[in-house]
Amino acid sequence: MTTENALPDLDPVIHAQARLRVVAALNVLPEGDEMAFASMKDLLGMTAGNLSVHLTKLEEAGYVRIIKTHKGRTPVTFLALTKRGRLAFEDYTKAIRALLDNAGGIT
Repeated sequence: MTTENALPDLDPVIHAQARLRVVAALNVLPEGDEMAFASMKDLLGMTAGNLSVHLTKLEEAGYVRIIKTHKGRTPVTFLALTKRGRLAFEDYTKAIRALLDNAGGIT
């Protein structure tokens, strides 16, 4: 924002609907917890390919950490929101609230 009355900027990385859903889902986990990729895919009803594309964008921004490991011989991928991601989501939600609070007063 450049002036007191300016509308807030929305983070373009988070603002895409699918990425917003991913970040919102991970944000409800306690800090340090992670979610399995398959669980996220099922929760959001996304295809593996679509989810992967959005996770890559979030990882490049430093908002999500992707951990690839194995359970026994089975590969498993875990997702976690980084501290930077939590702060970005907090800023994003504040910006949305400010935008909505001012929706009727813009001339």
